Amino acid sequence: MPATTRRTTSASARPATAPADRLGPTWPVLLCWLVVALDGFDLVVIGAVIPTLSATGDLGFTDASLTTASTLGLVGVGIGAALVGPVSDRLGRRRTLISCVAWFSVLTVATAWAPSVGVFTTFRFLAGLGLGACLPTALALMSELAPAARNGTAMTRVMTGYHVGAVLTALLALVVIDPWGWQAMFVIGGVAGLLTLPLLYLALPESAAFLRADTEHVQPTQVLQGRYLRVSIGLWVASFMGLLLVYGLNTWLPKLMGEAGYSIEAGTTLLLVLNLGAVIGLLVAGRISDRRGNKPTVLVWFGVAAACLALLSIRIENELLVLAAVLVTGIFVFSAQVLVYAFVGHLYPPEIRGTALGLAAGIGRIGAIVGPSITGALVTAGVAYPWGFYVFAGAAVLAVLALLTVPAHPSEPAGVPG
Repeated sequence: MPATTRRTTSASARPATAPADRLGPTWPVLLCWLVVALDGFDLVVIGAVIPTLSATGDLGFTDASLTTASTLGLVGVGIGAALVGPVSDRLGRRRTLISCVAWFSVLTVATAWAPSVGVFTTFRFLAGLGLGACLPTALALMSELAPAARNGTAMTRVMTGYHVGAVLTALLALVVIDPWGWQAMFVIGGVAGLLTLPLLYLALPESAAFLRADTEHVQPTQVLQGRYLRVSIGLWVASFMGLLLVYGLNTWLPKLMGEAGYSIEAGTTLLLVLNLGAVIGLLVAGRISDRRGNKPTVLVWFGVAAACLALLSIRIENELLVLAAVLVTGIFVFSAQVLVYAFVGHLYPPEIRGTALGLAAGIGRIGAIVGPSITGALVTAGVAYPWGFYVFAGAAVLAVLALLTVPAHPSEPAGVPG
């Protein structure tokens, strides 16, 4: 019996696929949105508990060990994203996603009972492996479940969960940490993941494109062979620069604005406005991408992001203009990164799509570490303003240059304008 037939027959026997079909197309979007929201939780939770751990010295933490713990958590996320692709391409999106959510959730709950700095840091790293694997797997599933004409919309809509999760976690920290301690944040995040598991099992279908694909003889290294090598490099550079911007701005925007002469309160408000712009941008970018094409849209998005970031280096006296400038920056910067993921889903076949998305996300996570580090070095040197914004603008320009080498469609040779 051919490999494709074996795969389809096996998949049709799975009890969790049929109920999902009866529930309609909204459920996969909602469930993947919830999984991505867990990534938003992880973005904020360590930053939310650091002030408490630093002030109390609980578990023996120092500022240096807190930096190590937060960095190794991000390293775990990057490794998990890079390694999950071949697993997802071989075992399926559904099974991989459920397993990774379970892994992340259990280890996140365990973090609350870590007896020492070493165990806490180890749990954060291991939880990061599972969480990092969730995002590219969820995006691969959404890319394959969505109609081709709405691929960008599906991807960007799901990614709004990332920013909503981040904002809700920040608000939750304000009411949870003081009365119940920092441990409660990890318990809540882990339990939220565990509560998602039965919903995923009962209502998440497997990708039909994956079920049709013959992956028995596909090697993950295909993303680095032939015409895909140049495509992959271009997309990796764009993903790296995109997450450098996302994490760099989320980490240092209040400080940069403070260096520019704005108040601390204004800097914090601008961070919220930045993420509000991110949600708006995600809702708009996907629709435009579906109508105008992935490549033209992502090029415009990174180009406008570069211009906005450069303009933020100019001190503005009018408060409303500052808010508007940061809102527009958020609209273009954050959704540009997600459009890269949609572009990856468009250019690679189902047999290696999970691997391609995983590597793009994993290499992007390196940018998530580099971005705050570079900006932190500029802060230490006393030149964060305006040079921080110039560095961010330069990163967006590099993303544009990298994407110019990538074809607009799978059938075109690399470097053809789209």
